[in-house]
Amino acid sequence: MRYLLGIFLVTLLLSANDATIEVIKKADSYASIAIEDATESFETVASRQFFKNIVSDMNVLSLFNVERKHYINNYDDSSTSLETRAFDYVLRYRLRHGDRDNIMVDMKLLHNDSVMMEKVYKMSKKNLLVFVAHSIAYDINDMMGAAPVDWMKKKVIFSKLTAPGRSEIVISDYTLTYQHTIIKGALNVFPQWADNKQNAFYYTSLSKDIPTLYKMNLKTGTKEKIATSDGMLVCSDVSDDGRKLLLTMAPSGQPDIYLFDTLSKQKKRLTTYRGIDVNGQFMEDNKIAFVSNRLGYPNIFSKKLNGGGVEQMVYYGRSNAACSAHNEYVVYKSRESNNEFKRNTFNLHLISTKTDFIRRLTATGVNEYPRFSTSGDTILFIKNYQQQSSVGIIRLQENKSFLFPLKIGKLQSIDW
Repeated sequence: MRYLLGIFLVTLLLSANDATIEVIKKADSYASIAIEDATESFETVASRQFFKNIVSDMNVLSLFNVERKHYINNYDDSSTSLETRAFDYVLRYRLRHGDRDNIMVDMKLLHNDSVMMEKVYKMSKKNLLVFVAHSIAYDINDMMGAAPVDWMKKKVIFSKLTAPGRSEIVISDYTLTYQHTIIKGALNVFPQWADNKQNAFYYTSLSKDIPTLYKMNLKTGTKEKIATSDGMLVCSDVSDDGRKLLLTMAPSGQPDIYLFDTLSKQKKRLTTYRGIDVNGQFMEDNKIAFVSNRLGYPNIFSKKLNGGGVEQMVYYGRSNAACSAHNEYVVYKSRESNNEFKRNTFNLHLISTKTDFIRRLTATGVNEYPRFSTSGDTILFIKNYQQQSSVGIIRLQENKSFLFPLKIGKLQSIDW
């Protein structure tokens, strides 16, 4: 069928794993931190999982050398334990039951036995505790004056393939600890948040003969049909104000980039090449970046929204795709091997539109579907390696990468 061919083509163009990235700072240059668990009467499994979440988040912050040993102490003790006294910082927490079935998390950060920060967090459901861990890490990062990590508290939305012709759309945290399936059955792919508040998202349904773009409202549980198109239909990016969408559509057989206004419901065709133009991404200066095979192989190009010529952006590699843009920077996937009998390597690269700067971000495997954080200093991506599908996080300033494996299924696309 035509729409299956279209999805296959865009997958090839948008189509990864060892997080081997040079680390600028030496490990011993970081302050050390230990975690003390002061929980007295709470579910043991939940408490231990929370400890793991805290350790993971503190590592991702890249501000400390994090001790992984599980220490125990009383929450109200005025000093750290003998075991943790040698550490520069101690993070102590306590899980407890509050009123109306709420779960309370008490936290304090100590330095030289002095309390630098203390806060109480409240959560209504136990399976959401991981977001409290993210909030604690966010608050400590803010207190330390480090670059913002707003993305830590945001939700991630992804589509995972569960069987031939079937997929699920799932909302999770960035570590995949929390997962909530929103849509299941048939083939629903390419979810994209509709706004920064994450109250709604767009996705493509292939359950009928014609690919259809829907908008799902998470507050009301209702969905709205946005557009249909023969061949293929994918929402690849949403403007910061949520008013404009970049769509890949193929009503005449060849995919092109369209600009869709969510208020007027009008669309404008942006590319007219008799080949493949897909994966449009909003850039600064009223431009878009997109993937095209107009050189005979997939590569990254840009053009103005109001017209004008097409400009080649990448001159490295012979198969470049799956781009994401933030201000002057573009991250894209590039094939770096051409083996007929083995799985090829696809790595992520970062370029600047204002210099000849180019930087490889991954080392092995199939790395794809990169997405910049709002601040632009962190990249979310999908990594497939040795039958394992994972969510990857790249901290650009810290030159560090982290992987969080998906236990069941294969990640198809992702957004945050």
